[in-house]
Amino acid sequence: MANHKSALKRNRQAQLGRVRNKANRTRVKNVIRAVDEAIGEKSVETAQAALKLAIPAIQKAASKGAFHKKNASRKVSRLTKRVNAFAASA
Repeated sequence: MANHKSALKRNRQAQLGRVRNKANRTRVKNVIRAVDEAIGEKSVETAQAALKLAIPAIQKAASKGAFHKKNASRKVSRLTKRVNAFAASA
């Protein structure tokens, strides 16, 4: 454990950032799960609506630092590709 005042403060800040990042990552997992569930229910409209909600959530998490921007871009790309393939097959 840190002993200096500045190191103690830095530790407190790191804990807060970790909690924020975890919340953002959880939110992203939930929106991705919503898209997957819509695909599983065989509902094209629901899947496309869930995707429209998921993309900004993923990009916002990346802008807050919870994900690297390329990681977020990859998630969006894979989700979009999955929804488009499902819509084309349905």
